Amino acid sequence: MTNHVYDFTEGGRDMAHLLGGKGANLAEMTRLGLPVPPGFTITTEACRAFLAHGTEPEGLAREVSEHLSVLERAAGRRLGQPDDPLLLSVRSGARFSMPGMMETILDIGLNDESVLGLAKVAGNERFAWDSYRRLVQMFGSTVMGLESERFESVMARLREARGAADDLELDANDLAALVEAYKDLIHQETGDYFPQSPAAQLQRAIRAVFESWNGERARLYRRREGIRDDLGTAVNVQRMVFGNLGQDSGSGVAFTRDPATGRRGLYGDYLPNAQGEDVVAGIRNTVGLDALHHANPEAFVQLRDHMGLLETHYRDLCDIEFTVERGTLWMLQTRVGKRTAEAAFTIAAELADEELITRDEGLARVSGDGLARLMFPRFDTDAVGSALAHGLPASPGAAVGAAVFDSAEAVRRAAVGEKVILVRQETTPDDLPGMVAAQAVLTSRGGKTSHAAVVARGMGKVCVCGAESLSVDTRARRFTTNGATVEEGTVISVDGTEGAVYLGAAPLVDSSVMRHFETGERSAGLVEAVARALEQADGIRRLGVRANADTPEDAARARRFGAEGIGLCRTEHMFLGDRRRLVEAMILARSDADRRRALEALLPLQREDFVGILEAMDGLPVTIRLLDPPLHEFLPDRTELSVRIATAEARGNPPDAHDAELLDAVNRMHEENPMLGLRGVRLGLVAPGLVAMQVRAVAEAVVQRKRAGGEPQAEIMVPLIDTVEELRLVREEVERVLAEVAASSGIPVDCPVGTMIELPRAALTAKSIAREAEFFSFGTNDLTQTTWGFSRDDVEAAFFSAYLDKGIFKVSPFETIDREGVGRLVEIAVAEGRAARPDLKIGVCGEHGGDPASVHFFHGAGLDYVSCSPFRVPVARLEAGRAALDATEASDTR
Repeated sequence: MTNHVYDFTEGGRDMAHLLGGKGANLAEMTRLGLPVPPGFTITTEACRAFLAHGTEPEGLAREVSEHLSVLERAAGRRLGQPDDPLLLSVRSGARFSMPGMMETILDIGLNDESVLGLAKVAGNERFAWDSYRRLVQMFGSTVMGLESERFESVMARLREARGAADDLELDANDLAALVEAYKDLIHQETGDYFPQSPAAQLQRAIRAVFESWNGERARLYRRREGIRDDLGTAVNVQRMVFGNLGQDSGSGVAFTRDPATGRRGLYGDYLPNAQGEDVVAGIRNTVGLDALHHANPEAFVQLRDHMGLLETHYRDLCDIEFTVERGTLWMLQTRVGKRTAEAAFTIAAELADEELITRDEGLARVSGDGLARLMFPRFDTDAVGSALAHGLPASPGAAVGAAVFDSAEAVRRAAVGEKVILVRQETTPDDLPGMVAAQAVLTSRGGKTSHAAVVARGMGKVCVCGAESLSVDTRARRFTTNGATVEEGTVISVDGTEGAVYLGAAPLVDSSVMRHFETGERSAGLVEAVARALEQADGIRRLGVRANADTPEDAARARRFGAEGIGLCRTEHMFLGDRRRLVEAMILARSDADRRRALEALLPLQREDFVGILEAMDGLPVTIRLLDPPLHEFLPDRTELSVRIATAEARGNPPDAHDAELLDAVNRMHEENPMLGLRGVRLGLVAPGLVAMQVRAVAEAVVQRKRAGGEPQAEIMVPLIDTVEELRLVREEVERVLAEVAASSGIPVDCPVGTMIELPRAALTAKSIAREAEFFSFGTNDLTQTTWGFSRDDVEAAFFSAYLDKGIFKVSPFETIDREGVGRLVEIAVAEGRAARPDLKIGVCGEHGGDPASVHFFHGAGLDYVSCSPFRVPVARLEAGRAALDATEASDTR
């Protein structure tokens, strides 16, 4: 028989797939002997069964009842007992942390009768009514479907009537009246009554947590974080302990290290006379853990010791929720804490130094996405003047955007390309869409463990919390601070590293990590941690990492960033600017002699480009792709030419002869779908002399570099191959030109000839193509377009957002490789190409070459290298090392 319910004493952290992360860690803390309020966990399997069939699985109600009876006997109280009630919390707990995305209901078991018994036994009438109003408010919004703002507005009216700054200034009579107002609101809006039966409260709360797995904000969060939709959530039912019993009680959230910077020490927020949700929601500004130290030294020392034990046990930064109930410390939750990219690298390096983890484990705990964020610019604080406001630096980075005051407005503006900063008093889980759309989040309340801070750190968003000088008026859509008023739409700059807010767009400077890559300088702290992670990755990775670079400057930068060659040098970029007129002359040539003169004029210019690139990459391979785009892309725009000619004629002037000639050429060469037309190898085969000119420029550049004592390693790549016959014909011309240059110079010119695999037919016929190619390089941009039937320039704006919202895409196939479709073609081409030519060198030069998830795929597919933009080279190096680790672990488990 399947067990759907486990007591905390029955599980452990290795059961997260079944008990969820929260339940597994509660069980682990119980096993460690920490003071955990007793309880039990309903499994993720039960949730999946409920979601599949719309009803609880058979036997679940009985198991819950049995475990509740055990809890009641241990407590000596019953759920909802009139004179001394046992109260429960019901919390979600998915396998992977989803902070604030699903539901929590506290104080279950209170009703009109038991609230009086709780007041009497606690000797604190206000506490009892405060707990009851919390239950009605949470139950009404979570279980009965009312918007939480409806309850907040009732509370706000009462505070205003009493002249109370916050809920702590409301007395027992006020809170009792608030309970009645909440119950009336529920009845008016739903036609139903708040349930007085504690058993019904528990049953409906469990069901609500199950249903919250498919709530809008939970689905959005899972899409963003790449969490599967079929995992379900566990439900944790736990005996309540109370931080709202007075000044000798309180609740807090703590980290064993700073989650923003990774620095050692205890970091966290504490609220006296509060329940845990108050801390996370940021309803009141918190104080530091020092306040607990002063108020209750014994509880503080216990907390410090427990945190040290947990960090050593989990060998990682731990995020802990706790409550102090009349001086007694209770541990409510622990998990491996979310952290910024800076903290991730710093913590990984320090834990390795402390020998809690190995260097390989440290590498596994950082990511290429995190490294990319660390390379973003920071504000030049010396140039921005005085800050508009200061708050807590909750998630580092620099962000500029227009201030907006609700989630919907952030989404609306971001959808049309505007950068925005979401400004709130505090965020709630319902603000998630706006947080995703915004460049940064700024709140006037809350601390480093508030909802805004935790979610922003998890998403890598800039965040400043608790900027107390900000008076945020969401209805008037503005905030005021220190005499200044900022209306919606005003551009502000948010510095999540320093916790500062500036008016206008602050200037940017390179980050310390970027300066390290540019100069090679190393310094203690973050830069040293990043450098060591990359050294570890370079030592174990199998994949080579090259760069896509078209100029000597880009090539030199790529080499400084650790590139091991150039995987894609696009020759068409060398035809732009002042050289466009020479290309026009080649296109407009009326005779072979005219075309030859135009090509001869281009040849020395291309040769000098190649000399500079080969010099920058001396001793490393440089893969030079022959001209790829259609020639008409080098001509003026068709509409622009037509307008110029029509304007001249309307004024009675003869049109410019050159314009007329260009328009005639554009019309002649016009294609409805030029990306599938005369380009790539096709152009080389029908435009006499074009391939020969480019190959001669390469060959002469190689000769020049060899004469200068260099070690050039040029490779020639033919684009857009469909058939082996195309490659054979071009290869014959390439070899003829290389031989001519070698013969005339007396210097051997050996340039391997390969091809791009960027069409499905080429991938499917790779076996025959490999007989003529010495290397393959996957052009995954075009391969994705032609496999999906997408025109990237059109579809991303047209319907990709809808496809992402509907879950058709988990991520854009242009961002991360489509493993089932495009990836399958890659695997076929690798297997068949190497079957024909075992020593076939294979790489990828599409944008996927710098995407972390795609790098892992390319490692598994057996490629030799990835190539990406120079700025993504460190990211690819890091992920190539992590991919090697993943492959080793997978092999060890087989």
